[in-house]
Amino acid sequence: MAVDLLTRVVRGLAGRLVRLVLLLTAVATASFALMVHSPVDPVDAYVGGDIAAVGPEQRAQIAERWGLDDPPLERFATWLGNVVQGDLGRSLSFNAPVTEVIGERFLTSLALMATAWVLSGIVGFALGVLAGARQGRFADRAVCWWAYTLASAPVFWVGLLLLYVFSVSLGWTPVCCAVPVGVLAEDVTLLDRIHHLLLPALTLSVVGVAPVVLHTRHAVIEAMASDHVTFARAQGESRRGVVVHHVLRNAAAPAVLLQFASLGELFGGSVLAEQVFSYPGLGAATTTAALGQDVPLLLGIALFTTVFVFVGNQLGDLVHRRLDPRVAHDPARARRPRWGRGEPWEPLLDPDPLPPSPVVPEPAGRGAR
Repeated sequence: MAVDLLTRVVRGLAGRLVRLVLLLTAVATASFALMVHSPVDPVDAYVGGDIAAVGPEQRAQIAERWGLDDPPLERFATWLGNVVQGDLGRSLSFNAPVTEVIGERFLTSLALMATAWVLSGIVGFALGVLAGARQGRFADRAVCWWAYTLASAPVFWVGLLLLYVFSVSLGWTPVCCAVPVGVLAEDVTLLDRIHHLLLPALTLSVVGVAPVVLHTRHAVIEAMASDHVTFARAQGESRRGVVVHHVLRNAAAPAVLLQFASLGELFGGSVLAEQVFSYPGLGAATTTAALGQDVPLLLGIALFTTVFVFVGNQLGDLVHRRLDPRVAHDPARARRPRWGRGEPWEPLLDPDPLPPSPVVPEPAGRGAR
């Protein structure tokens, strides 16, 4: 029994590792092809405003130093060989190894994305449960209107709006940066960092709430219409008791899976939010590398975000298996559509079945008539 369990675990890990390697290979190939066929000349982007003062010989020296005069396939093979050895190259924009730039900037972005991820998950789940439990009422209509409005609002627009209200008009939050301007790093306190983190995190969380609200609302409505909830209501259980004991776990499984699957969108939103608030994270480094045609840093960020999103999806699957026991016994169920397309919805916590109706024997004289 233990050997079979260990075999299944090793086989599952090996399968995930193979999928990750194939995914990284595809992302690396596609990203490098896009960089090679980019209309922006890396040398011109590096020189910038001094392009008129740089002669052809200097341009040739820069291209030779970066290996731009080599054939694309040779450059890709060289870069891929260095990546296998753990060397992602050197950033042209920051004049530092790519691994150091990604490591330093990701720590700054991690606090921003983690705060926004937790806030959007908690607030979105709570509002989705409220809307689903009060379907058709004022609370449901208000939450749905708010969710649909935010789902169509771009991150940068929400960020500019919040920046104008809370920073410019009210003066409650800083206008930019992750720490106070002009303060030494050793003098920056935790409260200063949290104060500068609030508005960017609020921007990301407000936009990320909408999908969680809508999916959770749908799951709650389906659960409230199920047979086991009807049976509980027939026994006299209150609406709050039904939601707490029979609905929350059913709604939590798809919400958690959706939250982990949204890590890619969260990173994309952080790129725009960090630009609006001048937040020095990985998103701002991505924009700087794109504008400066910093190919090594762009490729390194592409590989890093691929691993980040892949790990997030795998964690979401593991948590989903814990919340939904059916997935542990039938892994293909997690990849099949749940509602309205394929198979009917089934509750996670089935109540005790109703006792069979007693069989009433026929009277002795009926059969003779």
